[in-house]
Amino acid sequence: MNNTFHAALLAGLFIALSSCQHDQKENKADDFVLRGDTICILPNTNLSKKLKIGSVQNEPYRLQMLTAGTVKAIPTQYAEIAPPFPGRVTRSYLRLGMKTTPETPLFEISAPDFITAQKIFFQEKSQLEQAKKNWQRQQDLVAHGVGTQKDLEEAQTAYEVEKKEYENAVIGIKIFKADPNRLSLGQALVVRAPISGEVVENKVVLGQFIKDDAASVATVAELSKIWIVAQVKEKDIRFIHELDECTIEIAALPEQPIKGKVYHVNEIVDEATRSVEVLIEADNKNHTLKPGMYVTVNFIDAPTTAILIPAKAVLQMADASFVFLETASGKYIKRKIETAGTSGDKVVVKSGLNTGERIVTEGGFYLLDAR
Repeated sequence: MNNTFHAALLAGLFIALSSCQHDQKENKADDFVLRGDTICILPNTNLSKKLKIGSVQNEPYRLQMLTAGTVKAIPTQYAEIAPPFPGRVTRSYLRLGMKTTPETPLFEISAPDFITAQKIFFQEKSQLEQAKKNWQRQQDLVAHGVGTQKDLEEAQTAYEVEKKEYENAVIGIKIFKADPNRLSLGQALVVRAPISGEVVENKVVLGQFIKDDAASVATVAELSKIWIVAQVKEKDIRFIHELDECTIEIAALPEQPIKGKVYHVNEIVDEATRSVEVLIEADNKNHTLKPGMYVTVNFIDAPTTAILIPAKAVLQMADASFVFLETASGKYIKRKIETAGTSGDKVVVKSGLNTGERIVTEGGFYLLDAR
């Protein structure tokens, strides 16, 4: 009797469970019908009330892309000063922040090579003057009939040879950036600034001996304009063009973005990082940006139009993006799309949708159960 009772109880439970599952299927079937790839949502159901539908439209859009950048001085406006010849520092005019022009003296050194060049210069200058006087004397003798043509020609040849030697000695002085017309024997070598700017580094010590292979002892830079070196990924470089506007943000001054423009896009891709170097030129009259400083660059493309849809409309599956497209009232199919970034709370659609099409803008994940 116990066996009969247990059997009847199990049979009753099985029938009840089957009935419950049947009811659940019926309820689900009451919300939608699956016909091939199309999900048909029945009207006035709970599922239909959870979906929001919107029309796809073109909207004004400007591509914005963030990347890291490093501040650097413009090479033509930056100079590291190192004496081209060895010598001992005898005088310094340098001070940090000092304004310079291409002729501003920075410091003086007593350079043995310069002293030797001076001796050669004054020796050749004296010999040239002597040769010139001898040639003039021979010209005068021939003019009065007491000189010979041979002596005149020899004097002229000697003068021309000395003239060449003197010109070479002048070049030897100009190598030291010195003026031969204002030169005095024993004069110290004056090292001058090669560019206009200001002194940003000074390592000169009076009395120190500087070798010809020494590192720079001073730096002059013009920093009213600077370059930002930004690294842009290979896949995004198509969006960057010369003269494109961008903004530079500094962590220390988040409320003071600086305007800049793309100066140059490098032609070579860095094989290690798969990125391209982009140079941005920016005004820096207040010296806010310092060479070596890290910044954030926000590239802003030219204004255009693009298809933008709510971020909630985009679903992900198997590394692909898709939306649910409304083919008719209450009928939906899955449509794969390709995105190209975001703008606020919207996603930029690169391909897969056309203007005028209607999609599920919110609640699309409910339709996943119907698949």
